[in-house]
Amino acid sequence: MATQATAQRRFSFLQIAITLQTLTIFLQAASAGLLLTSSYGETLHSIGARVMWGASLLYVLAAVLAWKPGGGSPRPIWHASGFLVLASVQVVLGIAHIPSVHLPLGVLMFGLSVLASARRFGRP
Repeated sequence: MATQATAQRRFSFLQIAITLQTLTIFLQAASAGLLLTSSYGETLHSIGARVMWGASLLYVLAAVLAWKPGGGSPRPIWHASGFLVLASVQVVLGIAHIPSVHLPLGVLMFGLSVLASARRFGRP
């Protein structure tokens, strides 16, 4: 009986939100490649930007919901809010067509999102 309980792994809403954010940022990199090589790449990248921003907003919501009932540390809220700010800046830079900042910021966001995901999944 105890092995069944430990074998079942439940994922928290916060873990799912971070994973979704990381996945959407990765898909934005793929759609950026399509942006350069196909006629429909711009549409996919534009839609992906909205989805990525929404995933960052969902991450903030998940962090608040994880913190409020348990009374834990508000640190995940600060991390999630930082990602939302970065996502907003990223969207503005993309609309303004400033790739010299837009591309490195995207790489930074992906790296930070992978790091946040790894840290969250490392905790029980």
